[in-house]
This record gives sequence, structure tokens and C-alpha cells, in this order.
Amino acid sequence: MSRRSQLYVLGGLLVLLVVVFLNERSGDSGGEGVLASDAKFTPLSVQEPQLRLDLLEKLHKLEYSGTHRNIFSEVVPPPERTPDEIKDERRKYPTVPPPPPLPPVEVPAQFFGYAAMQNSGKRVAFFLNGEDVLVVEEGSVFLARFRLGKIGNDTADVEEISTGRHVSVPIVKAPNADQPNQ
Repeated sequence: MSRRSQLYVLGGLLVLLVVVFLNERSGDSGGEGVLASDAKFTPLSVQEPQLRLDLLEKLHKLEYSGTHRNIFSEVVPPPERTPDEIKDERRKYPTVPPPPPLPPVEVPAQFFGYAAMQNSGKRVAFFLNGEDVLVVEEGSVFLARFRLGKIGNDTADVEEISTGRHVSVPIVKAPNADQPNQ
């Protein structure tokens, strides 16, 4: 085939493509459409169109009484258990009770005073552990398991390091503080 013949065939195919495209685009995409009837349309003669609330109430009262199951699953759900069956199952397999609450934090030392350091302004607390006097700065660890938090006028906030629980230790007055010097 010559070059000229190939161009004529190509041109013819392009014209055919355009004709088919326009024909498909302008044609109906579906089947037959609905044709208007020759009969004259007459609307219903409703004097006062109102919403029929009584019919809507009847629809709301209807309940589906069939089985409520997934229609897309082959597996039939187990029947619903009665409260007696649930109680019997609990008796068969008793639950483990929760552990008792932790005992309150007990600091084995007595807080009997505090002082402010003159050069740094930090507070130190004085604890009595038996016959030993502990001088503890705020934020320091004492007795290897407690950390002193904030020192107040009447109490010291102490944290147990292992559990993170806090306790407020009240200040204890010295036994001979009430007695005058002799």
C-alpha cells in the first residue's frame, strides 16, 4: 500500500470514529423513555391536605417480632441467656476479688521541726528516728525509701519512692517543750 492510500484509510477511519462518537453521545443511553399519555391528568380533589399523624403513629407502634440475626452470616447466634443462667455461670466460675487496698504510708521517723538555710534559702526538716536525728533537705532521700517533698509550717510532704504514694507527716512537739526550764 502506498503512502497516499494509507492516509485515505486513516482519514476515513477518523471520520467514522467522529460519526460513531456523535451518534452515541446524542442517542439515549437507556431503553425506551416514558411517553406522556394522551389522557388528561386530573389531580385528586383534596380539600385540606394535612399530614395524617394517626397513620404515622400506627407505623411507629409496629415492632419487628422476628429473630434479630445477621442475615449475611451462616452461623446462628446462641440463644439469649436468662438472668438465672447468668447467676449460675457466676457461681461456677467465681471471679477473683480485687486485691485489698495498700496500707497507708507510714514513715518510721517523727517530724519535729524545720529551719531555713541562711545562704541558700532552702528549708531543711528534722526527723527523729529512734535516737538519731536526721537533717533532710527538700527533695532529698532519707531512710533509703522516702523522699522529702515540700515542708510546710505544720506538716512535711513525704513520698514513698517505691510506690509513688504521698503522705503528709504532721509536726510533733517535743515532750519537754510544754515544761518551763528549771
